[in-house]
Amino acid sequence: MRQRVGMVDVAREAGVSLGTVSNVYNQPEKVSPDTRRRVQAAIDRLGYVRSETARVLRGRPSRIMAVIVHDLANPFCVALVQGAEQAARRAGLGIMVCNSAGDPAEETRYASLLIEHRIRGALLAPTESSGRTVRAMKRGQIPLVVFDDLAPGGDVCSVAVDDVLGGELATAHLLAAGHRSIAFVGGPPHLPQVQARSRGTLRALARARLPASTVTELDCEEMTTAAGRDAGARILGLPTRPTGVFCANDLLATGVLQALFEAGVHVPDDIALVGYDDIEHAAAAAVPLTSVRRPARFMGTRAATLLIDKTSSASPADHTHQQLVLRPELVVRRSSARREPTGDGAMAHRPRPARP
Repeated sequence: MRQRVGMVDVAREAGVSLGTVSNVYNQPEKVSPDTRRRVQAAIDRLGYVRSETARVLRGRPSRIMAVIVHDLANPFCVALVQGAEQAARRAGLGIMVCNSAGDPAEETRYASLLIEHRIRGALLAPTESSGRTVRAMKRGQIPLVVFDDLAPGGDVCSVAVDDVLGGELATAHLLAAGHRSIAFVGGPPHLPQVQARSRGTLRALARARLPASTVTELDCEEMTTAAGRDAGARILGLPTRPTGVFCANDLLATGVLQALFEAGVHVPDDIALVGYDDIEHAAAAAVPLTSVRRPARFMGTRAATLLIDKTSSASPADHTHQQLVLRPELVVRRSSARREPTGDGAMAHRPRPARP
């Protein structure tokens, strides 16, 4: 069995001291360009890979950060990771991506694993509002930034969008278009993001002085296109079919759109539809989707930058926690075209063009 190549072997091959090899990795500005090239050539010839575990055991911070998101099949979560990765790359760090699948137990398992491996820090999109994982990370002395939600207690940095306002914007848009029977298609009820969007829906009703019964809430076990198709079938089976639907994310809205299309129900003429996140595919849907935009890539970059600043500080205890709350934006497209008033004060859709 081939013996593992170590830094001593690199130093011998390059004809330099062990400290010089260490400086090439950790303080390259202290090493002349010619010496750096000679050491790098030795590393390449020998196939040396530095041990991150050994580095951490020597008391140096890990170069690996973790990102825990809900669903890597969701383009919004992918954009969050891409933003974090961009900031990490600029700082010479790497990213470990963990998919909690929206499951609090899986999130807890990942937290334990990351504490065990003594990573540099973590970005967490929480799966529940109790703050259990945040407390576990703090006990394990893992620096943490919460993103896609507000940090409980305010003693951790966070980057979030005002999802209550986002839910209100979506619902107020449907109300302004004359809809008085609306379905809210949410995800798992334990997700704080879904809870916030639901609260925003109720706030829009209260502002319009309409009863909560104006909205029918339909929970989904997942926030996927398949779950949206199932929700669409449930909407079609309601005793009173809603004229407007607000979905807690764009994947759900895409699935609802597919179910309605297959049933011959026209969007927006029969049912208006609003999604959430404004992922790239929203504008390219068969009926371009009205959606509440959240700047996912920016959120990932900003959260990672806060974590890098905290973990690079000479005195982490002096770090000032920041709770950034971004404002969502309603992007109106054809899926929620406004209904026109009729002569009797009721509302009607614009005429649907005849099919060829």
